Amino acid sequence: MITGELKSKIDGVWNAFWSGGISNPLEVIEQITYLLFIRRLDDLHTLAENKAQVTGKIENPVFTEEQADLRWKNFKDSDPATMLTTVSTKVFPFLQQLGGDGSTYGEHMKDARFTIPTPALLSKVVDLVSDIPMTNRDTNGDLYEYLLSKIASAGVNGQFRTPRHIIELMVGMTAPQPMDEICDPACGTAGFLVAASEYVRETHPGSLTDATQREHFHKSMFHGYDFDSTMLRIGSMNMLLHGIESPDIRYRDSLSEGVSIDADKYTLILANPPFAGSLDYESTSKDLQRIVKTKKTELLFLALFLKLLKPGGRAAVIVPDGVLFGSSNAHKSLREALVEDQKLDAVVKLPSGVFKPYAGVSTAILFFTKTNSGGTDNVWFYDVHADGFSLDDKRDAISANDLPDVLERWSARDTTEADRTRTEKSFCVPKSEIVGEGYDLSLNRYKAVEYDEIEHRPPLEIIGELETLEVEIAHGLEELKAMLK
Repeated sequence: MITGELKSKIDGVWNAFWSGGISNPLEVIEQITYLLFIRRLDDLHTLAENKAQVTGKIENPVFTEEQADLRWKNFKDSDPATMLTTVSTKVFPFLQQLGGDGSTYGEHMKDARFTIPTPALLSKVVDLVSDIPMTNRDTNGDLYEYLLSKIASAGVNGQFRTPRHIIELMVGMTAPQPMDEICDPACGTAGFLVAASEYVRETHPGSLTDATQREHFHKSMFHGYDFDSTMLRIGSMNMLLHGIESPDIRYRDSLSEGVSIDADKYTLILANPPFAGSLDYESTSKDLQRIVKTKKTELLFLALFLKLLKPGGRAAVIVPDGVLFGSSNAHKSLREALVEDQKLDAVVKLPSGVFKPYAGVSTAILFFTKTNSGGTDNVWFYDVHADGFSLDDKRDAISANDLPDVLERWSARDTTEADRTRTEKSFCVPKSEIVGEGYDLSLNRYKAVEYDEIEHRPPLEIIGELETLEVEIAHGLEELKAMLK
């Protein structure tokens, strides 16, 4: 956790941006991201200099001797006016020409646009970034997570993050392994990839001491696509600050470009793609149209996930409820494909308030394994009533929380779960019953409603009571009339 002092500094910088006329949270984070990247470049150059003391030569220097004034350590202590001139007229053009340090996040910095308007604000932000202990992965990650939480509190331009506790649930249920290749085709701020990396660190610490696994972890385990350049920069820096040296975060309109080059590539997909409605056939990948003939983005993304997964690969993805029971041919055929051709593992129904205040749509998490040969036996359903937060726009923390129970029951789904009745929060449904219901995957289709038995009094007894009351009322009225005479 970041300290109260550091958090106060971030809040102070945030307020300074707002008072300085920059009120878009994405832009604020983007500007801080640039400065974090500039500082990282200086750290890389310093590392090369330290190695040169042994080898006698600086290998792959970031800066030339003539560019010494562009280094973080040299401009950070200059007066605010000089600093603003240096950063705006020299450092940012350098970033655009350099393309970073050869990594994908460096490539995204080519489009860096400096918008900090005043010397005082720049000085304040540089002081904050200078105070961050960049060698501490936990601090770096916590700080950036706190910055990203500002998006959730503002929700500008329809941009909002999947709640962290929902991400952690999905990661915990899929249990990423050290040699997985993990992809989020709509990665945004890379929350799923970060959570997966933290899970592997915590549950498989030995994987980072093995040279082969360590190389895989840092350079080929995590893959993310997005078509928003701002999100690519922010997501890349989020991965970097969580200790991933070279994540594969790339520009791609996942539904519009051919996916053949990445077909059958990944062993795990974690995603909450945007469901914006419909696309034109002309702009949609023909590879995906061959899987499902539709314009619906939610169905196209599911088709994409099936295309990208290796046989044996698994997925945990958030879908709107309509995917579960939609009656169009495309809806039905895709659900049939999941049940008959692949292995549908689970449907976890989420409360409709999970994404408030930005969206009230009802959603569910689908868990499936790509087999290309079927394998669905029993589908596990869980009806989440509470996620630890109120389901109104405020989303205040509350004690009611089903998510730990989801994880516990999920791990026992092949044993005790099979015996649960349909009136409980979780239960299993055999494939034959799902087929009989036309591949409808809505939880309410299979959940049994338990009614409390109510004993009603005999009608004549109730009528007798009413007659007695009428006599009492008439008697009272007579007494009242006598008093008024």
